Amino acid sequence: MSIDLTKRFANKSVVITGGASGLGLATAERVAQEGANLFLVDLNEDALQQAKSQLEEENPGVKVEVLTANVAHEDEVKAYVAKAVEVFGRIDGFFNNAGIEGTQNLTHEFGSDEFARVLGVNLNGVFFGMAEVLKQMVKQGGGQIVNAASVGGIRGVGNQSGYAASKHGVIGLTRNSAREYGTQNISINAIAPGAIMTAMVENSLKQMGGDNWEEAGKQFVSVNPTQRFGRPEEVGALVAFLLSDDAKFINGTVIPIDGGQHAMY
Repeated sequence: MSIDLTKRFANKSVVITGGASGLGLATAERVAQEGANLFLVDLNEDALQQAKSQLEEENPGVKVEVLTANVAHEDEVKAYVAKAVEVFGRIDGFFNNAGIEGTQNLTHEFGSDEFARVLGVNLNGVFFGMAEVLKQMVKQGGGQIVNAASVGGIRGVGNQSGYAASKHGVIGLTRNSAREYGTQNISINAIAPGAIMTAMVENSLKQMGGDNWEEAGKQFVSVNPTQRFGRPEEVGALVAFLLSDDAKFINGTVIPIDGGQHAMY
């Protein structure tokens, strides 16, 4: 019997932070194709409006609402969650995705301000979002959450103290919370992307290689079993699966999506 994947998110609402670009937008595109109504959160208002127009044009009948917010500010997180509930009545899926890389530097030169800035977005922002969304999911009787970690959350990456610490923290938070809410029909998982060709990764390569960043990229993926960068839509497909009812018995899991990179070190 064939399964019609286009119906997996019919009559469901999905909230995505960092939803105007990169992995957030790729996930929005995938779940919208499968019928989800979307609430996108991002700092970039222009990019949000562009994403809204694109998604609604390409997916007739799908409703897309957007709101600018800084996930590092708890009051703004509470505001976007409240608005999503006001608009859609419930939150069926939450891709807790917004994040930054921060500067690249050795630990003793990284700086406390930069460390706090990166953790503020990548870890505090994930905690704030999950805490608020969980209140709603408990009230409504279930839901699914996917947190954006990283391969940098399961191994050392070098020159990224803030990023690595924050993403390791996301994984710990994911596992801990999954244990707490499993009996309430709520699953909480994390993805650990490797080198996916997004604007963030491109910026990282430019920090490493300057004008020769494309050559630096080739060297970076040369040790990967696939010897290529991943595509945002590949991550979007994974997140869509984890947010769907097909994945309800997957809980507290961290799934690398990196072409096998995590197995090489």
